[in-house]
Amino acid sequence: MAFKGRKAVDPHVVMAEVIRTKQVSPNMMRVTLGGDELDRFTPAGYDQWFRLFLPRPGQDMLRLPTRTSGLWYAEYLTTPKARRPWVRNYTVRAARPDLNEIDVDFVLHAGDDEGDSSEGHAAGHASGPGAGFAQAADQGVRVGVLDQGITYNPRHDHDWTLLVSDESGLPAVAGICESLPDDARGVAVVEVPTAADTQEFRVPAGVDLRWVVRSDAAAGGAPHALPGQAALAELCALDLGHTGDVYAFTIGESALATGARRHLVGERGVPKAHVDFVGYWRHGRSSPS
Repeated sequence: MAFKGRKAVDPHVVMAEVIRTKQVSPNMMRVTLGGDELDRFTPAGYDQWFRLFLPRPGQDMLRLPTRTSGLWYAEYLTTPKARRPWVRNYTVRAARPDLNEIDVDFVLHAGDDEGDSSEGHAAGHASGPGAGFAQAADQGVRVGVLDQGITYNPRHDHDWTLLVSDESGLPAVAGICESLPDDARGVAVVEVPTAADTQEFRVPAGVDLRWVVRSDAAAGGAPHALPGQAALAELCALDLGHTGDVYAFTIGESALATGARRHLVGERGVPKAHVDFVGYWRHGRSSPS
């Protein structure tokens, strides 16, 4: 899928360090990154995403690309693999430019595959380097950050917003809701592993936030044990009684993102141009190293 989002304002590869970590729910770890170089990172709200460069085990020095255009990846590939950092994509959960800090949330699903794709930006999963880093990160550990812009990008007039995600898209949904105007209307469907994984964040009064708990669906005998399937079922049963044009943004596990778009376009008659989707990860498939 061609990138239809808004590009970063002034991207730079900058060095940051771990300030603190906090487990915000049973399956979500928050890492706060900070440092003087983050004054070159321009917070943009919504689902702003970035490349995160992480040291591999045994590396005594983090080697970062110096190019910030699309050529950064070519430069990265010229570095011998043993000296390359890991690169994964993540969403800014919160930014405090006055302190040069950003918060990043990582999903901690034991036994799942790494929750990042080359296209998307998400919270990671515990078996991959991202969430493994989050669980073990000590204060002062250095990482690299490269701003990549915003994916949520309505390109037509619309009357209400529809958001659908699993837990990997929760940071994006939270950032979008916190960035929407006070008079925004819409529905946000967010699937999480357990009831304890729900979070509180600012939601406009006209936006109906609906949590879908995967463990409840599985316990009830519903065939929704795979991430994203319970959210998709909730969407299919949803009464889209809002009047006017919608902008829909479906994100998370690949089958959820594509399935939600297919349902909205094929079954609900939403124009293709009114639905954006991003598969952050694919169940059963890990990211390339």
